[in-house]
Amino acid sequence: MTDAALDFATDPPTWRHRAWKMAIRLFRHRSFRIGFGITLLLVVVATFGPLLVKTDPTAMQMRFRFRPPSERFLMGTDGFGRDVFSRFIYGAQLSLWIGLWVAVLSGIAGTFFGVLSGYVRAIDSLVMRVMDALLAFPPILLAIGVNAALGPQVHSVIIALSVSYIPRTARIVRASALVVRELDYVQAAKISGASGLRIVWRHILPNSIGPLLVQLTFVFAYAILAEAALSFLGIGPPPPTPSWGNIIAEGRDYAVEAWWIMLFPGIGISLAALGMNLLGDGLRDVLDPRLKIEG
Repeated sequence: MTDAALDFATDPPTWRHRAWKMAIRLFRHRSFRIGFGITLLLVVVATFGPLLVKTDPTAMQMRFRFRPPSERFLMGTDGFGRDVFSRFIYGAQLSLWIGLWVAVLSGIAGTFFGVLSGYVRAIDSLVMRVMDALLAFPPILLAIGVNAALGPQVHSVIIALSVSYIPRTARIVRASALVVRELDYVQAAKISGASGLRIVWRHILPNSIGPLLVQLTFVFAYAILAEAALSFLGIGPPPPTPSWGNIIAEGRDYAVEAWWIMLFPGIGISLAALGMNLLGDGLRDVLDPRLKIEG
């Protein structure tokens, strides 16, 4: 075996080595482990729960109204005799689906505007003033306005919340782009004749991934909370679509007599937000070399 072949056999590819080291560091971090466990549990419930639950979440059985949690109804029933457990499962699926799409869309659009603003000096001021104008509106109010214009549908909620969180993502990516574009190796690439697109793809985007991933975990959590708030206010996914927010809204008039209607969706929302925030904390601590890694 030649020396080159021996070196290749004993020294794994750099990207694999780095990915493995990063995974080890992440799972050594207590916050990341807890957040990953909570999030994985909710994903499993939302993915496989509908396969196990045979009850239609919209089926009304008036003779079973306000039944407390029992062996037959694990989370009780609501004022229409609908199984709260079934509605909880489908509500988890909807909330996680909306959170995922909001994170993806705001991440794509925010990355585009952030890179454009941070790398192209000529339009930096214009793009950021538009982002600042959007940031002037609280996310919930902006989402209410967009959702009111588009109508109360699931895709309307996704678009409304994505528009609300694009400015935050754009500012994170822009900050990374402003730093990276002034580094020596980027300047050397410019001098050597590398195109702007190549510089963005090879240098700016890879250096923005860490802060972007951290931001998107928080956007995921914020989107779940915002969707629940919109549904609670009656401008989220329209009934009888089960959503954690509208389940809580339907149970607020019976908070004393039928406490279980509000309790379980509330726990679901809290766990989803907690899990994603802990994931984000873990990613931030591990991906930021300036912070001390928690053992």
